[in-house]
Amino acid sequence: MRTLLGLLALLAALLLVVGLVADPLAEGVAEDRVAAALRDGGGLAGTPEVDVTGWPFLTQAVSGTYDDVRISLTAEDLGQPAGTRADVVLQGVHVPLSDVLSGSVQQVPVDRVDGTATLSYALLSAQLGADTVLERAGDGLRVTRTVEVLGYTLPLTATGTVSLDGQDLVVDVADASAAGVDVPDFVVDRAVDLLDLRYPVVLPFGLQLTGVRPADDGVVVTAEATDAVFTTG
Repeated sequence: MRTLLGLLALLAALLLVVGLVADPLAEGVAEDRVAAALRDGGGLAGTPEVDVTGWPFLTQAVSGTYDDVRISLTAEDLGQPAGTRADVVLQGVHVPLSDVLSGSVQQVPVDRVDGTATLSYALLSAQLGADTVLERAGDGLRVTRTVEVLGYTLPLTATGTVSLDGQDLVVDVADASAAGVDVPDFVVDRAVDLLDLRYPVVLPFGLQLTGVRPADDGVVVTAEATDAVFTTG
């Protein structure tokens, strides 16, 4: 996500290149250049999709305000397990043309930023251990993992809830069972804590987590920020 920093300054600079061509072509050139710069500058494994919406594009450029800029990154782009993805929407992007022409773009105010990220179950499972399996179970998650506790090796299965604690995603499990293993209940109870997960979600732009829910491919988190200011230097 931090690879998006500097995006808007780059978009502004592109106006000097595309300002003399037809509007649809200008928009396409700008989107392609920004996507390539995100890939190369951010060390991405693939090229993200960039969409500068609103029409006409050149009218937005002259006014210095872009209504809506959207960036979509797939698992392949991010170099993460299948099912992982991120989508960012920037609304009210302010880049004065006078600053672009003078080469003095230092900060880019944005009225609102909305982000959605799917954290794949493979990505989250790796935080608990190589043999962990996470999957959706209704509104919660099912966790399967083999643990070592008090001299026992236990193949545990448990269900858990998904919630947010500040900027952390938290999986809190209960009702664990050790299928096929005859052990005292207190041993199972002791092992349950080994299945809990706290995963810090690091976001740029001052984005704050606002929601979380399990989905088929992973856990979906939403975030937002208002009156954000991006530094381009």
